[in-house]
Amino acid sequence: MIIEYKSKKLKKSVESPRAIMKNYGTRAKLVNQRIEELKAAKNLSDFKNIPKANCHELTNAKGKKDELALDISANHRIIFKPYHDPIPKKEDGGLDWSLVTQVIILDIGEDYH
Repeated sequence: MIIEYKSKKLKKSVESPRAIMKNYGTRAKLVNQRIEELKAAKNLSDFKNIPKANCHELTNAKGKKDELALDISANHRIIFKPYHDPIPKKEDGGLDWSLVTQVIILDIGEDYH
């Protein structure tokens, strides 16, 4: 999958194992793992086979339209959205995970609970 980042600062925070450790401390290993899983995925539906990632759409969160999250700890997430225009949808209006091949990471480590 192709990954973009909301900002240069966010991209720099994960550009090397050292940067990840500096920026995410005890969560660094899982941040790195989730980023590598995103890179390796053919499309977003691959995450249905990774239960620990708990990839899910943020349907009830205010201001989070079309956004998704990956778990990096009990309360912390990587927040991203499909980077397609238009965003691939099924006939019922839901996100077509099998057509999402590019994402933009909006935040890493967010605790929205």
